[in-house]
Amino acid sequence: MTIQVIPTTPFSGQKPGTSGLRKKVTEFRQPGYLENFVQALFNTLGDCAGQTLVVGGDGRYFNRQAIQVILRMAAAHGFGKVLVGRGGILSTPALSCVVRKHAAFGGIVLSASHNPGGPDGDFGIKYNIGNGGPAPERITDEVYRLTQSIDTYRISDAADANLDQLGTVRIEQMDVEVIDSVADYAQLMQRLFDFDAIRALFARGFTMRFDAMSAVTGPYAHAILEGILGAPAGTVIHGEPLEDFGGHHPDPNPVNAAGLVALMNAPHAPDFGAASDGDGDRNMIVGRGIAVSPADSLAIIAANAAVAPGYRAGLKGIARSMPTSAAPDRVAEALGIKCYETPTGWKYFGNLMDAGLVTLCGEESYGTGSDHIREKDGLWAVLFWLNLLAVSGKAVDTIVNEHWARFGRNVYSRHDYEAVDSEAAHSVMRRLHAALPGLAGTSVGGHTVALADDFAYTDPVDGSVSLGQGIRIVMTDGARIVFRLSGTGTEGATIRLYLELYEADPARHGLEAQAMLAGLAQAADELAQLKATTGRQAPSVVT
Repeated sequence: MTIQVIPTTPFSGQKPGTSGLRKKVTEFRQPGYLENFVQALFNTLGDCAGQTLVVGGDGRYFNRQAIQVILRMAAAHGFGKVLVGRGGILSTPALSCVVRKHAAFGGIVLSASHNPGGPDGDFGIKYNIGNGGPAPERITDEVYRLTQSIDTYRISDAADANLDQLGTVRIEQMDVEVIDSVADYAQLMQRLFDFDAIRALFARGFTMRFDAMSAVTGPYAHAILEGILGAPAGTVIHGEPLEDFGGHHPDPNPVNAAGLVALMNAPHAPDFGAASDGDGDRNMIVGRGIAVSPADSLAIIAANAAVAPGYRAGLKGIARSMPTSAAPDRVAEALGIKCYETPTGWKYFGNLMDAGLVTLCGEESYGTGSDHIREKDGLWAVLFWLNLLAVSGKAVDTIVNEHWARFGRNVYSRHDYEAVDSEAAHSVMRRLHAALPGLAGTSVGGHTVALADDFAYTDPVDGSVSLGQGIRIVMTDGARIVFRLSGTGTEGATIRLYLELYEADPARHGLEAQAMLAGLAQAADELAQLKATTGRQAPSVVT
């Protein structure tokens, strides 16, 4: 084995977004493309001699090949040890767990999360720092800067490591330890939740379907739900991770998990349904005849945190991303704790958690989590709901309706306009920017505008400022219209439109959300000239 220095030239567009660098597999497979990015990352990190790195991914196409490249490059940069999930598998929350438990220097996540997989699908790479959370912008910005001028990369010529056999092998002077992908994560979950109560729930004949969407959460769900907790075999469906996710779009929402929703709406539905996404950090909670919105799920978890042993000491605070419904704010107010409004991206929550300011956090894109790790965590949210169902003895719809009766209902929806021509998308945003100064005090969709701005965030921990985080139009009655350009797609631009109303009257809580939000949706379109500019007559996805 020898360490080689390979000449290379820069590739354009290697700028990480909110969830790392995501591109088509065909781009990542270009000779030198992945190597350039990893070299820029290692150059940014500096002296890595003797450090421990954690590596794993969601099992999508190109996952194994990418891990082999990273192992050989890590050896060439002096890392002392790399912990890698068996078969190259580590869910994003599990990787965060392993980084924290083993006090690793950091971790590399190989995933494009909820984006489709396969040879023609998407791939991604993200670096997590020593707290287990996504790298801050000072690191990702420097990585991008270095990718623009890179001229060599360092790599060992060692043979591929066996990723399927537990144990340790050597590459150069570095140990590669293949670890059980599930073990550390499962141990953490047992400390947080009342597994005895959940076992008893299943023993009483409670039924459940967990849709792993042929993605990374399958092994975790099989081991924890059907193994440790004793749920019947068949509780977990689509439980084998596949390189193309079996053709699924592995995004757990009522559109992409329509089969699960249909099952839960059927006459003989299971008691409880849930799903997780490509890399295991998102979740969808479904009861008989009801799909729980992400913000409602976060709010209900916060209001009932004491049912789980890991949270009986109380909550320090709650955080939500700006586009997320304000439902958690109402719970925080009732509990006498602060609710922080941050930009989209889990790294902002990480700062708050590290400073001891928040315990729970969530985003509207079906991401919920707590300070047990520094990533959102799909299976964690499912286990919390199981703990709540076991202790309360109530059904999902009863829990939701009782929550609304106490706090009111934040009626909420997200409309995605995907793969829009980039110039058209930016034209929409420029039009909105131009309109902002004159909106306060005017009527939009029958609501009076209290505030209209481009959201900016000053981090209360480190004082860093994040500008341009999305257009928000807030009404005096709590209604909101929010526009954002998303950074998670790989083609064109994605415009996300978020709509929200607050309804206090329990007699109206059962009305259909899209019908209640139709007036706001029309007002938003007229304000932004969304359909006219993009040529789209309807959103690609409504959740």
